[in-house]
Amino acid sequence: MIARRLRLPVSLALAAAAGFPVRAQVPDIRVDVRLVRILATVKNAAGQLVGSLEKDDFRVYDNGVPQQIAVFERHTEQPLSVSVLIDTSGSTAKELRYETESVSRFLKALFAEGNPADTAALYSFNYQVVKHNHFTRNHTSLERSLKTLKSEGGTSLYDALYLAAGELGDRDGRHVIVVVTDGGDTTSAKDFHGALEAVQLADAVIYPVLVMPIINDAGRNIGGENALATFAARTGGRVFLPQVGPELDKAFAEIIKELRTQYLLAYYPKNVPPSKDRFHRLRVEAGRSDLRVLARSGYYGETDSDSVSTNGRVLVVPEVETKPERRREK
Repeated sequence: MIARRLRLPVSLALAAAAGFPVRAQVPDIRVDVRLVRILATVKNAAGQLVGSLEKDDFRVYDNGVPQQIAVFERHTEQPLSVSVLIDTSGSTAKELRYETESVSRFLKALFAEGNPADTAALYSFNYQVVKHNHFTRNHTSLERSLKTLKSEGGTSLYDALYLAAGELGDRDGRHVIVVVTDGGDTTSAKDFHGALEAVQLADAVIYPVLVMPIINDAGRNIGGENALATFAARTGGRVFLPQVGPELDKAFAEIIKELRTQYLLAYYPKNVPPSKDRFHRLRVEAGRSDLRVLARSGYYGETDSDSVSTNGRVLVVPEVETKPERRREK
């Protein structure tokens, strides 16, 4: 938690020691100045999105202490920064072309509506992490990068999440990470907990799209699936398990639908007891037993740094932005 501590000036302390009259000593005061933001998606018992709630319908608890909501936006239009992470490990060779084509359609739909300041960045990961495009609205440039992806090597999923989170943290608006993969991590330097902490520090929501080339339990990476489901649950996202084709396109359409129906809740923490591990546990309720709120599970309080370091194994491919074609006058 970012806080300011007010202290008695040294000069006043010296004056008191010398016998000069001074006012009563001012006690230490801690003033929380951080606005904690929560992106929330609400669904009813049938799994349908609910986008008509009001501010008073929500209850927010920080380490069990009820908080007063200071900012409320329904169907928030705050700009989106979407980092798309595509698994290019050797096991994706058969499905990669279908995945990249579906991602291209997803990005085109993302830019077609919503805030005109919405942007996307593109990463690929196998035994290393490569950033192909920084945040842009240039669909042609993103599509060109997608067509260059090739499958080889291992899967550095945690490294990719860690590095992408570091570049999201300082951006305005909403932070979203979409991960397209077929399994668990095999070659990262970072571990699960390091990646999750980085994502939570960046206030990012994760939507894992787990493409299922193997549907039999005997050949599936259950551990990898559970890790992705935990990333989604802890950040307020949702995991998808489609096969390539119409199911994959439907998953991306569902992500866009949820992003357009999000609530933004924000509060200034008050009367919250300190946390031993700096992690504050959040609970968000919608006031009705038939409604389920998807929101991040917590946030980190006082920390020595305000951003995540991006030092790591990341390669940057210089991108060539393509100017939009001018429409010909009839």
